[in-house]
Amino acid sequence: MPATPAKPTDSGTALPAWAKVLKQPVDGQHLVTRQRKYVVTRGSDEAGTTTITDRASNKVVVRHVPASGFVAQSPVVIDDRWALVQDIRAEGSDPQIKIVRYDLTTGRATVPAGLPPVSEPEIGAYDATFAYSSTDAKNRSCLIIADLATLTHRSVACVAAPGFVADPVVSADAVTFSEITAPEAPNRCKRILTVPLSGGTVKPVPAATKCLQWSGATLSGATVWSEVAASDPDQYHSKAYVRDSGDSPARPLGTIVTDTIIACGTWILWEARTVSSAGEETYQINRWRPGLADPQRLYAGQPGVALTPMTCQDNTVYVEAAYLATTPAYTETIAATV
Repeated sequence: MPATPAKPTDSGTALPAWAKVLKQPVDGQHLVTRQRKYVVTRGSDEAGTTTITDRASNKVVVRHVPASGFVAQSPVVIDDRWALVQDIRAEGSDPQIKIVRYDLTTGRATVPAGLPPVSEPEIGAYDATFAYSSTDAKNRSCLIIADLATLTHRSVACVAAPGFVADPVVSADAVTFSEITAPEAPNRCKRILTVPLSGGTVKPVPAATKCLQWSGATLSGATVWSEVAASDPDQYHSKAYVRDSGDSPARPLGTIVTDTIIACGTWILWEARTVSSAGEETYQINRWRPGLADPQRLYAGQPGVALTPMTCQDNTVYVEAAYLATTPAYTETIAATV
């Protein structure tokens, strides 16, 4: 049976309060992230113009407009001085992914020298540490872990073509990612691996069902992940599991919204969706950390209010709630320091 979210039992698990951060029309500005010195928003224009504003002076320090044919892609990796923005061109005969790094003290943009090129659009970030896929000289897909300020990086795992690595999720001490082999073949396999940020061996996360793992997050040696088949007609939902350590048994966590697992502070969080007998849907956010027997319900949304995937910055989780049934429709970003 799925674990039932528990009430907090001590001060370390007291539920935080949610704060309202940004309320906008659906076609207005949307919060990408909010760093302690800067706030990053993205417009609803076709290219997704990215604006970075100094929180103290309210001065715009960067307004990033993608080149013609390109569209901005989340996330924006940011620290006290630098910001990394990614643009993609998915249409046409020449798909490309571009990244630029901005110096927030001057607003100047440069292409990060020496970084391996980005080959898959998913970038995982935890504050100023980020991870992504790159294709090397041997035509292998490799996971790159990099630091925003120094641009130091290392390759930690590679898969021969046509396989590839994807879905990187960065926590305070690890990167969790998926490895897809034989992607277009009947024996397609997707499995999850994890590696410490401090270095060390890449280790697979033992699956509940072979080759069906989707994405996950690892923190303090424990991993929460989800599983769904590529052939499943409902890939929007997946079954979640947790292992307290690499050799412990898998415990079920119920059905979650696929690809919403993140790490923030000392917690792993994910979104879930329930539908009433009348067809009314509600979204929830649950959290768990090593040492806790069962997950906690961190947020319970109103019926009919959809949630975007969460982001984390400086131990604070951000999520946008879309009130589409109201007149006029609007979105509101809320935040909780976990």
